[in-house]
Amino acid sequence: MTEIKPLNWTPTEGVGYSVIRRGDGGMTLTFTDLSDTTMKHWHEFALEHLLGSDRRTRNLYDLRQVKEFPEQSIRFAVDANSDPSARNIRVAVVVENESVADGIRKVAALAETGLASAMKIFTDINEAEAWLARPLDQIP
Repeated sequence: MTEIKPLNWTPTEGVGYSVIRRGDGGMTLTFTDLSDTTMKHWHEFALEHLLGSDRRTRNLYDLRQVKEFPEQSIRFAVDANSDPSARNIRVAVVVENESVADGIRKVAALAETGLASAMKIFTDINEAEAWLARPLDQIP
């Protein structure tokens, strides 16, 4: 049996996201805002986890509560997911509606230098979970 990596995350006042370990060993990150403070904290947390990434994993980013999606935050996230150490990660991003999803896709397409992670944007959390549940050897 594979040992699940410690989460190494604790709630921090003023930071607009929370993290829980998924049953499959990945993480579910639930965001309430994409402020500079939140994005900097998340970036440090994400990079720390990428450094120890030694197996394929699944992460769900639930952004349905986020009302503003600054272009800078989207580019910041795309940059982190472009890191070569993200190559073993499947990322499902869930947003409130298709309009938000399209906006993120447009900015990501402009910023994209080639994502290392397999990433897909959803408006339905059940579709996101079904995509994440596919066998990891079927990335993307």
